[in-house]
Amino acid sequence: MSPERIDLPQGTLDLLILRTLSLEPQHGWAISERVQQVSSDVLRIQQGSLYPALHRLERRGWIKSKWGTSENNRRAKYYELTRMGRKQLEAETDSWRKLTAAVAQVLESI
Repeated sequence: MSPERIDLPQGTLDLLILRTLSLEPQHGWAISERVQQVSSDVLRIQQGSLYPALHRLERRGWIKSKWGTSENNRRAKYYELTRMGRKQLEAETDSWRKLTAAVAQVLESI
């Protein structure tokens, strides 16, 4: 029986991409595979959401890209965090933790 998949709340995709890229540069498919793997198959990023998000993050200067060769010898665009992206990751991680703590507090008290 596979785990139930849930929809990502608004803004969460950017955080997941930034966190995944904080480890090492990766191409788009590897980013979505890593998130799926680490979340025990609960979170799945659709290609139709992933690539627009990557382009948006690149426009904001939080990630940069360059062409390279993937594990299976295909040309792929690799993304990596910029210095500004690392700062954004810290800020978004802090905000996420505050939000989830507050929501948990409300759920436990009511």
